[in-house]
Amino acid sequence: MSQIKIYGLATHLNPIKAQLSDVIHSCVIDALSYPTDKRAHRFFPLDATDFYYPAGRTEQYTIIEISMFEGRSVEAKKTLIRLLFERIHQTFGISSQDIEITIFETPKHNWGIRGQAGDELRLNYKVEV
Repeated sequence: MSQIKIYGLATHLNPIKAQLSDVIHSCVIDALSYPTDKRAHRFFPLDATDFYYPAGRTEQYTIIEISMFEGRSVEAKKTLIRLLFERIHQTFGISSQDIEITIFETPKHNWGIRGQAGDELRLNYKVEV
């Protein structure tokens, strides 16, 4: 299971939301062997008065937060990060300097999904990759 939040300036994020979701999802599929039909992305386009970002970043500055079950290998998570930097740059020309990625892992029992605790859920994919 994973849920992804994407934050950025509305003027930058709104025009690319659908395609950015596709790019992010392709990275998750390839790095984590994730099913193609499992996508939970939420976009947070912010007004310039609500989004302060570090010096040296541009208006393309984008934050990606990924919440997922624990169990993926360090290599799988590093592959995901590398793919996100590569594909977002290739598709949108956004510099890696303007992308920040955070992965939050939680035990399955800390998730509630489809009326069950996550550790009681039968998944149709493997988490331990």
